[in-house]
Amino acid sequence: MATENKVTIESLDQEGRGVAHFDGKVIFIEGALPGEIVSYASYRKKPAFEQAQVTTIFKSAPMRVTPKCKHFGVCGGCSMQHLDARAQVAVKQRILEDGLWHIGKVKAENIMPAIYGQTWGYRERARISVKHVIKKGKTLVGFHEKRSSYVADMQSCEILAPKIAKLLPLLAEMVSQMSIRDQLPQIEVAVGEHVDALVLRIMAPLSHADEALLRKFADQHEVQFWLQTKGPETIVPFYPLDAPALSYSLPEFNVTMPFAPSEFTQVNSALNRVMIGRAMRLLDPQPGERIADLFCGLGNFTLPIARSGAQVLGIEGSDALVKRAQQNAASNGLSDNTSFMAMNLFEMTEEGFAKLGHFDKLLIDPPRDGAFELVKSLGGDNAPKRIVYVSCNPATLARDAAELVKRGYVLQAAGVMNMFPHTSHVESIAVFVKE
Repeated sequence: MATENKVTIESLDQEGRGVAHFDGKVIFIEGALPGEIVSYASYRKKPAFEQAQVTTIFKSAPMRVTPKCKHFGVCGGCSMQHLDARAQVAVKQRILEDGLWHIGKVKAENIMPAIYGQTWGYRERARISVKHVIKKGKTLVGFHEKRSSYVADMQSCEILAPKIAKLLPLLAEMVSQMSIRDQLPQIEVAVGEHVDALVLRIMAPLSHADEALLRKFADQHEVQFWLQTKGPETIVPFYPLDAPALSYSLPEFNVTMPFAPSEFTQVNSALNRVMIGRAMRLLDPQPGERIADLFCGLGNFTLPIARSGAQVLGIEGSDALVKRAQQNAASNGLSDNTSFMAMNLFEMTEEGFAKLGHFDKLLIDPPRDGAFELVKSLGGDNAPKRIVYVSCNPATLARDAAELVKRGYVLQAAGVMNMFPHTSHVESIAVFVKE
């Protein structure tokens, strides 16, 4: 039930919720912005805090805007469409700086200007849920509703690549006609430069009629269907089999990256290019240097570094990704100055790192868990003189930054990259230099 308590919103938390205090408790309020006076309805109450939804806005913030998407507030895909896009980036910059200071007790000597990209229609990778609802007599294709396992009834999406967004209701219509409509829980989207791939997670075999439906849809809408029966290793192309390979390009470095639908690539290819450009300027790779790209994936940073003439070792936890990175290096004519190996970087030790030999510089691009064991292994005279750290979690970056400072590094610069507009996701880049 809504309480009529009026509160003033003091700040935004990492999830984009307004933060207020009432009766000795912290109240996290979805849909509220700093400076606003609001009332709220709590949906979760704990002794020290409550989580709530805004009910009435008595005084509105100047940075409040009308959300572009009609599903905003129901769909769980975005959390910040009610906040001006430039203000979103300022909030993310503050989250980064606050995290570095409060968690890591570290301040960057310089705050770099934020990297912006397009605000809408940027998302080229997505996992979309599918649910046939008998009571409604229809199939739903979309993201989950906020705080719910229900699938949002979506006719469009403002952050998905426009071509894919337009297909949501058409996919729902197609699936509703399939014999396995109850056994098709997910569609994974992978947009490439020359093909758009849709991976259907199927729990039962397709009938001949299902296959005909998919072929007709693929021809009509110029997409390629893939099928997945179990884990990611079971993903196979279905139709058309002569479609171009999925790939993205990095023109600044004359690199083309083929990838499979199951392999990790950035959701925002335009911003990925800008991010790589900044990372290369910060890393400043030179011919003759030996550089490691850690958590290298399919070579997103490795190959641009190699174009400089440096010798690059890419390390990744997955054998399959290492194989893909080697193929990508070969197809771009960069096999001579790149090498790759599979290794669990979450279990790195000082001895293990020393065995890899001396590196002049490092690029680290870890998942959300960060790279704590790795940065703890950078000891002694053998430590690289420069580290560029790309982060998708300000909290683990702050923790790792504190460790690097302990080991004689200075945090020379840090800044955010708005890889995911309208969401609370904070992507950032930092550069550390050995004193």
